[in-house]
Amino acid sequence: MSEAPRPDLAAMMAPLIRGLIAAELPVLERHELSMWGYSVLLGLGKEPVYTQAALAKSINADKTRIIGVLDELQQGGLIERAPDPADRRVNLVSITPAGRTLRDRVQADIQEQENRLLSQLPAADRRAFLRSLQTLSATVGEQSP
Repeated sequence: MSEAPRPDLAAMMAPLIRGLIAAELPVLERHELSMWGYSVLLGLGKEPVYTQAALAKSINADKTRIIGVLDELQQGGLIERAPDPADRRVNLVSITPAGRTLRDRVQADIQEQENRLLSQLPAADRRAFLRSLQTLSATVGEQSP
C-alpha cells in the first residue's frame, strides 16, 4: 500500500523558511547585524580560525561577495583578519570576544522566537522534529559538492 501523495519537501519547507527569515530580520536589525553578518558569526563558531575562502564555502557564500561583510564585521570589532603565516596571500578570519557575545545574544533572541513556534508541537514531536532536521541538514551538507 502506497502512502498518500504529499507536497515535495521544498514546497513544505519554503513557507516555513520564509516565515523564519522574516521573524529573524527585526532581531538582526535590533542588533545592527545583517543576515550575512550573522551567518559569518555562526560559521566562525564551528572552528577557531578559517581562511576567508573556507569560511565562505562553509556558509555557502560567494568568496568575493563576502569581503564587504567581513569588512563591516571587522570594523565593528566582531571579527579579526590576519595574514596566514604559511601563505601571506591568504587571510585568516576569527571571531572576537565581542563577536561571540553578540552572536550568542542574537542566537538566543532568535531561538526564543523559534521556541514559541515550536511550542505548538507536543514535546515529543518537537524533539523528533529538531532531531530529524539536524540529521537531514547533516546529510544534505555531506552531499553538497
